[in-house]
Amino acid sequence: MQKVSFDNLMDKIKTYIDDPKTLALIEKAYHFANDHHEGQNRRSGEAYITHPVHVTYILSEYKTDPTTLMAGLLHDCIEDTEASYNDIKTLFGEEVALLTEGVTKLGQYKFKGIDNAEEEKQLAQAKNYQKMLLAMAKDIRVIIVKLADRLHNIRTLGNLEEVKQKRIAKETLDIFAPLAHRLGMYILKAELEDTAFKYINPESYRHIAQMIRDTKQSREADLKSMQKNIETLLESHHFEYNVKGRIKNIYSVYKKMQTRGKEFDDIFDLLAMRIIVKSVEACYSAIGVIHSRYTPIPNRFKDYIAMPKPNLYQSLHTSVIAQGKIYEIQIRTKEMDQIAEYGIAAHWAYKEHGEHVPMTEMVSKKLKWYGELIKFTEESESDEEVLNLLRDDIFHSNVYVFTPNGDIIDLPKGATPLDFAFRIHTEIGIKTVGAIVNGKIVPLEYELETGDIVHIKTSKNSFGPNDNWLKIVKTSGAKSKIKNYLNKQRRDDLIAMGKEELHREIDNRPKSISLNDKLAESYFGHKGVKSLDDLFYEIGKNIISAKGAANVLLKEEGEFTDEDLIESINRPRKETKQTDSNIVVEGIDTPSIKLSNCCTPIPGDAIKGYITKGSGIAVHRSECKNLQNLESDRFIDVYWADEKEEVHEINMKLLVMNRDNILAEVINTITTQGAKVNQVAASTNKRGEGVIKIKVGVHHKSELDHVSINLKKINGILNIERLMK
Repeated sequence: MQKVSFDNLMDKIKTYIDDPKTLALIEKAYHFANDHHEGQNRRSGEAYITHPVHVTYILSEYKTDPTTLMAGLLHDCIEDTEASYNDIKTLFGEEVALLTEGVTKLGQYKFKGIDNAEEEKQLAQAKNYQKMLLAMAKDIRVIIVKLADRLHNIRTLGNLEEVKQKRIAKETLDIFAPLAHRLGMYILKAELEDTAFKYINPESYRHIAQMIRDTKQSREADLKSMQKNIETLLESHHFEYNVKGRIKNIYSVYKKMQTRGKEFDDIFDLLAMRIIVKSVEACYSAIGVIHSRYTPIPNRFKDYIAMPKPNLYQSLHTSVIAQGKIYEIQIRTKEMDQIAEYGIAAHWAYKEHGEHVPMTEMVSKKLKWYGELIKFTEESESDEEVLNLLRDDIFHSNVYVFTPNGDIIDLPKGATPLDFAFRIHTEIGIKTVGAIVNGKIVPLEYELETGDIVHIKTSKNSFGPNDNWLKIVKTSGAKSKIKNYLNKQRRDDLIAMGKEELHREIDNRPKSISLNDKLAESYFGHKGVKSLDDLFYEIGKNIISAKGAANVLLKEEGEFTDEDLIESINRPRKETKQTDSNIVVEGIDTPSIKLSNCCTPIPGDAIKGYITKGSGIAVHRSECKNLQNLESDRFIDVYWADEKEEVHEINMKLLVMNRDNILAEVINTITTQGAKVNQVAASTNKRGEGVIKIKVGVHHKSELDHVSINLKKINGILNIERLMK
């Protein structure tokens, strides 16, 4: 590794910055860092200041702005010296101080891999991702400084003990190299990968490096011959051009050998040429000339000019057969070549006398995924959700599909039309009713492939997401949005149910009361209720009974008191036994339980037990009319135990307008809510109304309630009744 002095650094910076005041401020930052790191040495024995100088030199190779250069020089001062945030802010301005602080915070939690427990590894990596995510959201330059810092650290990894070498190398491959790739910084990414790979798998590294060296002479001869032929061909067609060979980095060769099961000799792009021409038009003309002279390999042509990669990469790729060998050829303009090597950095190169757009604003416009990340960070209430988006959706996106307008959407492998819909916009995802891919209707479970043109069918009358959608989508972003919708929808539905139940209970009492948030919190605050909606929600969930809540609010004696508001399902119990029917009976170890056929109770229903003569305990719904005819002294309290994943069959009767397709809409509504339709019978009454009787399989009363609420939204539903049998 070339050693860099401060003089070397300033010479490099002066190639694109010549303002004396700016250069003086950068020099001031160097002296500040040098003074504060005085007496500190790196493991190599060198003075510590050599590290920030090398980091800043790397940043200057990307022509970063003066603020970023100063942050590079100062990035370890807050963490490793007595210098404070305020010291840096006073001397160099708030922007430099914020960047320096951001890099410091990002480096405070070390990745604990290799020889720790798996759970600890995941936790550490998650926290590292999380800090990186927050730093990116605030200012992308924090990440750029951190990437430069990591590059110099991995160049000097040989000075550390083996355990630390492997830990840092693994973190580099898992986090920093993918990040450099998403920013399009190919040169930096390739060096991070190869150096990290050398420490993680030294045997494979040496093996591949040796094979590359062994074939270097013959490969260079082949490339030189092909280069001469291509130059002659382009010259004869009057192109302005530059042709050069392309070097494949060691780790990318290893990955291709592993993922594609190929031998070293089968990696086509080891023989690779890069053709730089003057314009986009010239790129397409050149590809035509190349194909007219050499035989192209089918399915190897890729047009990344018309369809750029998410990291801004643009180029034409083709593979041709020449002189009995396969050559990969890339054709691009000079600007495209800069972007291919330096990524987004090619756009932000500092122009001293030009107009400067804020870095994060510029990056979010250029890189669509970064703009989506910022938006998701602002909208999400969960750090974990945002973390999953970065790790699962962004780092692993490798399927590129199109909107009908030709916009490119990048998704991870296995993504479906629903993932696509939610990536476009949350409301489009929620209103999705179908998908058309490449002109054909496909199921929502269809796995998208690169090149697919996707059209999402929406309807304002759609039933919206259901639990089954969570099994269909693959992206963290879509899962998060679906969960948020379902939680809100279910809460709204349960609030409406709880409100109806409580008002019905109060309306049947001689007393009246004006309900409000303050009153609800004063009586039920110790149960976590902070508003009237919270109270309705707890009643809707059957956690607090409407009857008990009314007793407390109206100060009446009754079955429940202020200290006993929790529904029986939540009461602490001793020596209880859960039966096969998911029923608990206090004080009885092995009760014989039967769910009564007359009213078909399911989990979530208010229930009563009745001690039969010789047949154990029969469990009825509390509203079952048959209870009125039974002996009152034989009733016993019974409770639903913890929920099981069992399907319970109930009967429903719907009175509907006799119109076309209403039966299909009813069945579709039930199934899209995750319930099962086991039997259907339809008839017409004397008034000409439709009568639909359905056997529905559900897990819990809340699921049935959700079905009922959505059925009521169908145009033409006159009445819904749950039958006793």
